[in-house]
Amino acid sequence: MRDALTGGNNPLSISTRLRRHRFEALLRAFRDLADMSVVDLGGRPSMWQQLPVRPRRVVCVNVEDHESPGDWLITLKGDACDFQAIKRLGSFDLAFSNSTIEHVGGHARRVEFANAIRSLAPRYWVQTPNRYFPIEPHAVFPAFQFLPTRLRVSVARRWPLSPLGNDGDLIDEILSIELLSATDLRFYFPEAKIWRERVVGLTKSLSAYHDATTR
Repeated sequence: MRDALTGGNNPLSISTRLRRHRFEALLRAFRDLADMSVVDLGGRPSMWQQLPVRPRRVVCVNVEDHESPGDWLITLKGDACDFQAIKRLGSFDLAFSNSTIEHVGGHARRVEFANAIRSLAPRYWVQTPNRYFPIEPHAVFPAFQFLPTRLRVSVARRWPLSPLGNDGDLIDEILSIELLSATDLRFYFPEAKIWRERVVGLTKSLSAYHDATTR
């Protein structure tokens, strides 16, 4: 059942269909994506390999090691907030991030992340799960984000749909997730438009996007 809901590369999973819908919104915002050089902060190469439209160049920056699949799609192990190191790879048309800003580690780090996004490219798209959607996406459990830490740990250990706690320190993993609201996202990206991804009328995720070249 978990695979049907969250199943990574499963084309029939709910998460896969929602990612496809999100990508269609990205294309509406940036119709020339195929001609762009993109830096993906916190992303993995597998996402870009599955998309129907391939950018001219993609650099994925992630704290984890990932193999670079080809010349057009390369990976860099590093800190997504360290825009000076990323800039050494060249210039970019679009800074992209999917479900990363809620993991960078506190308000000050989110400010650094937002500054990195703006510094790396004139266009950006930053997606994050909505804090007030009833099903928390990391544990796949209702209102998980509002529970006390001890109860969240207990749920993550026992809830069969939760992918949390497969390795490492479970408490550390749970405390590293800080979901944002629309108000929070607007604070970090005040110049951006906010696109709301809705499921049964409720906002599941939020995307801040901006194109400084169209002023």
